[in-house]
Amino acid sequence: MTEQPTEAQIKEMQEKMKNMSPEEIKELQKQQCVFCQIIEDKVASKKIYEDDKCLAILDINPANPGHLLLMPKEHHPLMPLIPEDILGHMSMVSKALSQAMLTSIGAEGTDIFIANGSAAGQRAQHFMIHIIPRKPADGVPLDIPVNKFKKKEIDDIKDLIIEKVNALFKLNKEVVKEQPKVSKKVENKETKQPKKKAATKTKKKEVGLDDIANLFK
Repeated sequence: MTEQPTEAQIKEMQEKMKNMSPEEIKELQKQQCVFCQIIEDKVASKKIYEDDKCLAILDINPANPGHLLLMPKEHHPLMPLIPEDILGHMSMVSKALSQAMLTSIGAEGTDIFIANGSAAGQRAQHFMIHIIPRKPADGVPLDIPVNKFKKKEIDDIKDLIIEKVNALFKLNKEVVKEQPKVSKKVENKETKQPKKKAATKTKKKEVGLDDIANLFK
């Protein structure tokens, strides 16, 4: 993993940025970004993949051996600032890199994630996609906890998100409300039909993640 900037470095950058234009701020961030220097071959790295839009390198402090960092060649600190065509291209590249891990180094799965913002654990000021090969019981702590919240709190958050999504996608839709559940005891006797005997179905074999992974071997 990359090292987090010190408090003194953060304060120094904040002071410089107070009287700068957005273009000057972006250029300053680019000059101080170690990943931009890697992209420009000013800093050595272990490159795995490169094209005109993005670069994938091995993380020098990996969560697991083979941990990749896929980044755009243009300096973009956060995901909302990346052009859609670049983000779409990186998505396809991350898919191919994940498949390569399943067929080359014996990975049985991959974690593909984005830390978008410091609150989400982002340490570098350059957007990147993490691709981590996984094996059972490898000890990588990426399990998502299951927490319980009140129904009203969840409903309020749902309405706020849907409202913003509709605005972003320019959708003229009302926020969907949950329909009340109909009691099973209420029946219309006139339309009630005799139950038909269910047809016997042949039990199908369940397909697991291991079966899917085997398709790429």
